[in-house]
Amino acid sequence: MPGGPDRVVFGHSILSRYNPLVQRAWYYGTIAGFLAVGPEAVLGQMASRSDFDITGAQRDAWIEQARILRGALHGRSGAIYLEFTIPRIGSRVDALLLIGPVLFVVEFKVGETRFTRQDLDQVVDYALDLHHFHEGSHQICIAPVLVSTQARGGPVLPDERPVDGLFAPSRTNSHGLAAALDRVLEIVSGPEIAVPKWEESGYKPTPTIIEATLALYRGHSVADITRKEAGVENLSATSNTVAEIIASARSRSEKAVCFVTGVPGAGKTLVGLDAATRHMNARDELYSVFLSGNGPLVNVLQEALTRDRVERARRAGLRARKGEARSEVKAFIQNVHHFRDDCIRDPKPPVEHVAIFDEAQRAWTLKETVDFMRRKKGMPDFHQSEPEFLLSCMDRHPDWAVVICLVGGGQEINRGEAGISEWFAALERSFPAWWIYASDRLTDSEYEGGRAVERLRAIPRVAFKSDLHLATSIRSFRSEKVSRFVKEVLDLERENARETLRAVTERYPVVLTRDLEVARRWLRAKARGTERYGIVVSSQAERLKPYALDVKSPVDPVHWFLSDKDDVRSSYYLEDVATEFHIQGLELDWTCVVWDADLRHSASGWEHWSFRGNRWERMRSEERRSYQKNAYRVLLTRARQGMIIVVPRGDAEDPTRRPQFYDPTFAYLKGAGLSVL
Repeated sequence: MPGGPDRVVFGHSILSRYNPLVQRAWYYGTIAGFLAVGPEAVLGQMASRSDFDITGAQRDAWIEQARILRGALHGRSGAIYLEFTIPRIGSRVDALLLIGPVLFVVEFKVGETRFTRQDLDQVVDYALDLHHFHEGSHQICIAPVLVSTQARGGPVLPDERPVDGLFAPSRTNSHGLAAALDRVLEIVSGPEIAVPKWEESGYKPTPTIIEATLALYRGHSVADITRKEAGVENLSATSNTVAEIIASARSRSEKAVCFVTGVPGAGKTLVGLDAATRHMNARDELYSVFLSGNGPLVNVLQEALTRDRVERARRAGLRARKGEARSEVKAFIQNVHHFRDDCIRDPKPPVEHVAIFDEAQRAWTLKETVDFMRRKKGMPDFHQSEPEFLLSCMDRHPDWAVVICLVGGGQEINRGEAGISEWFAALERSFPAWWIYASDRLTDSEYEGGRAVERLRAIPRVAFKSDLHLATSIRSFRSEKVSRFVKEVLDLERENARETLRAVTERYPVVLTRDLEVARRWLRAKARGTERYGIVVSSQAERLKPYALDVKSPVDPVHWFLSDKDDVRSSYYLEDVATEFHIQGLELDWTCVVWDADLRHSASGWEHWSFRGNRWERMRSEERRSYQKNAYRVLLTRARQGMIIVVPRGDAEDPTRRPQFYDPTFAYLKGAGLSVL
């Protein structure tokens, strides 16, 4: 028999024991090998690899699936993979079939009589994951198939081959699976998929922050759930560097602050979550807490984790109370203001030795913090900025402590947000014994240009580590250059933006329109499965009310980001809009950015306006203008797969919406290379 210690015969196929893709399946092998053994043997192989106790219902479902597959696959050749795990989604595909030139993604609903939208979305999501993130599946045809075993009537099958190779889902009962396979194979011609090459291809997922949080909380690592190429290798390197800094501080009984910086969507939050999930046990000396002042982000992640814990317990046949699950989750992800208040009430060191501050650039200045403490907490003698107080809380530890600051450049969007400079000032002023770790690549204008690095060089106990800066956006897996394009647009570098856009639009559509209904139709046509889409606007966009977009109507971020398509509160309904405050740190697959007259292009550059009473007023404060520009930076970098920008036409009869408020902005964006719908 060929092979050696790194080879295994499984399902009558010789496969690499350590092939990471194949190891995702609980059963894998040739179709001939699958047909040569009985359903009980298949069940035994799957049960031996299962990570939970097999219930009677699950056992019966697997046997029924094996029986249906045996009938549909009779006389065929290829490869089969059962219970194939997709960590980005957190679920397992019932069956993958490589037959001829097609990859079939098959999901069974044993005993089901209907084809529900949720079930169709589920099988499409599995197919999309392979289509987007598995290299061997990028250029092949993928056909999702939903089998509701007791459904009546004949199968619903595709008519033609799709342009991108990803078919609409076929629907069939237990008797029609063979016909569904035959129909797709009639449509698709071409060479057979080379199974060994397909298996050896890289799986390079790019999860949303919600998906990543769920996967990390379940025990996966950053390396498990992210791509491995180019800038994404930097992500793993950054996570490892942070882990090394924590370990070093502990072993040397030192205190250290570590600045993780990067462009929008580069994965700063992912690095912080990875550090936090490595040490979630309160009895662990390296016990860590993830803190954020971003209320919507905290609420969304807490709710997503809570729902996931309850659902996973239910699937395992266990009872789980939502309140108990939420309490556990809240110990892991906390609002930074709750952490601050606990430290005010209790002068002892916090239980955590490692504190991760997400969006640390949004921590308050001395003036804002002092004013808040006086008005809200009754502390007239308080005299520290928020960074200084948070550092002082961790400084209470007598031995060691680490503060990890996740800092986004150009992401300050509200009054009193201090940026990275206040952290430097607090360290210089009050914590000279702390070690400082940062990247020497902080040269962009969003990080004070080269001044940030020069300021750090003047501080004792500074160590520069280039891995602490994430220069490549991974939010958009279709184009890492989106954040550069947005920066060039906002910096009025129109020719550079045109050049960058040429590379962006090869895989990431960015289009322009003046019609909101055109934009809504575009979003619905682009999204497949549960790909999420929604409308985002500036918090200053107060003259979009004639289009039924009201920034003053509060949106619930939990429902907007997590609720299903049939919930009117969800982003899918395209009614409620999210502002920069709701969406910062989060993302959608497809976005519609509606551009109001608060930020207007003119011959002299950007003009900044706010709506007061019944008219627009110019923003005079440089700080407010900076926040407003950053708000649009946030809005324009939220989409993973593509976006449409709407610049309204205005109304000559309405003095608050005159066309001249909007036309120059539309002309500028069109001149930057955006195609018009």
